[in-house]
Amino acid sequence: MNMPDPQAFAATWMSQFTDPKAWEGWMKLAPMAPFSPPPASANPLAGFLKDVGAGIDPAKLESIRDDYLKKGAQLWQDFVSGKTPELHDRRFSASEWSANPLSAFSAASYLLNSEFMLALADAVEAGPRERQKIRFAVQQMVDAMSPANFFATNPEAQKKMIDTRGESLTKGMANMLADLQKGRISQSDESAFEVGRNVGNTPGQVVYENELFQLIQYTPTTPTVHSVPLLMIPPCINKFYILDLQPENSLVRYAVEQGNTVFMVSWCNPDRSQANLAWDDYVEKGAIRALDVVAGISGQDKTHVFGFCVGGTIAATALAVLAARGRQPAASLSLLTTLLDFSDTGVLEVFVDEAQVALREQALGGGGLMPGRDLATTFSALRPNDLVWNYVQQNYLKGKEPPAFDLLYWNADSTNLPGPMFCWYLRNTYLENKLMQPGALTVCGVPVDLGKIEAPVFVYGSKEDHIVPWQAAYASMGLLNPRNPKANRFVLGASGHIAGVINPAAKNKRSYWVNDKTGKSKPKDDAAWLDGAVENKGSWWPEWAKFLAQHGGAEVPAPTAPGNAQYSALEPAPGRYVKARAD
Repeated sequence: MNMPDPQAFAATWMSQFTDPKAWEGWMKLAPMAPFSPPPASANPLAGFLKDVGAGIDPAKLESIRDDYLKKGAQLWQDFVSGKTPELHDRRFSASEWSANPLSAFSAASYLLNSEFMLALADAVEAGPRERQKIRFAVQQMVDAMSPANFFATNPEAQKKMIDTRGESLTKGMANMLADLQKGRISQSDESAFEVGRNVGNTPGQVVYENELFQLIQYTPTTPTVHSVPLLMIPPCINKFYILDLQPENSLVRYAVEQGNTVFMVSWCNPDRSQANLAWDDYVEKGAIRALDVVAGISGQDKTHVFGFCVGGTIAATALAVLAARGRQPAASLSLLTTLLDFSDTGVLEVFVDEAQVALREQALGGGGLMPGRDLATTFSALRPNDLVWNYVQQNYLKGKEPPAFDLLYWNADSTNLPGPMFCWYLRNTYLENKLMQPGALTVCGVPVDLGKIEAPVFVYGSKEDHIVPWQAAYASMGLLNPRNPKANRFVLGASGHIAGVINPAAKNKRSYWVNDKTGKSKPKDDAAWLDGAVENKGSWWPEWAKFLAQHGGAEVPAPTAPGNAQYSALEPAPGRYVKARAD
């Protein structure tokens, strides 16, 4: 029996995670599943086991089977002799699992089966991309089938029901029904936060708006400021207030306190009337227009440009467009967890291939909206145990209310994307990686060459980032400011895509790495950079503040009022655009 074509096989297994209709069905099923295990006939792993065996080298398959049988026999022998298996997995760390022999054996059997299934997935004879897709799909199913996810096999939930005389089960059902109404799993106590009241509440005024964004100018807190203003361009896939959560963890407030005149782009949350917006619109009507307004208000011909994630991709594209037009408006460019070279896109690679992009183009390329809910579900699938099943267990099986957590409140406040913009982004960056190729793309009517941007660059990557691997972030160092590469600076922070960025200086947590070997040329690759890097305790924010100050110009009196005669204050920050919901 021959193995099916690896690419077709991977595509089949990935279809349930990329087809919006399949996702919709999955999300409706997921909240219902915990109260009774699915029938064996519904378990897709059985079909996988039948198909995948034919695609593995027979000797390797035999080795995997022998290891599985050996460990399984030992586990059964321990169970018969009354020995409780050790459970080295935090999902089963509670005492209830080891206190009940049947529960301990169930968890240990599950872990052994999981190990076996993933070993088979890794052993499939296919290309790296296809193997990654297969492993991702199997991991999703393996995580979903954990005995911790079902009331009938979760001793913690059962004990909670007994201790509360059934109240936890009643509450869990109520939580589940409420989430079904919302169409998503609650990750935070959403009643604890309100945009503009206790998140996104750094003082300021909206000084400009068009159909695509509002521009916020924040109120200075220092008597003098650097003459060069700072324009922050956040991702349009999420809302900007991830950079302005509560006062103690607001990067915006920190930048203001360091003596910067700070402006923020607050993207619209597109509705049907904006379903035809393209990538060019986000560059021309968004980033470039914002730069022009900031220059008009500040009276400065140079601006610090900041981009976070997709916002960084938009910002760099905009500066490349302006360079092609003969303009160099950036005093510096700061890129946080941003991809410009899409050679390594981390785990998101499993969602992008020609067939999947073509499917999106057929559905949305001519107009339409990519729903924020679909985007949020996709990102949750990257870490299902943390962002899906953990809340199934806590909210539904144990009847607990999710705690108030500002970051997860923001995470649930999703945004839509215009179909043409989304499809262009998928094909030209993730799929074909053209942005990093000089002249390969035409944006806003001109060829794009990132190497033509003349500005010192600050690049930040997070060491455990699963969305933008830090090595991929580092790759921007070789694309930008080639005439003066020693002016560029790379900083590596601990933690992941979001938590690594939102690491307040005042809390002095985590650590970061820098490589400042003076008198020597910059490392040519990420491995060489890390080999010479030095770890520092605390936040990387002060490193960024020093970079801005270095290129920030003279100290001048702080503005006494927002805007100017041409751009007057329209409404208090954070403005109304950020409050529009995608639901």
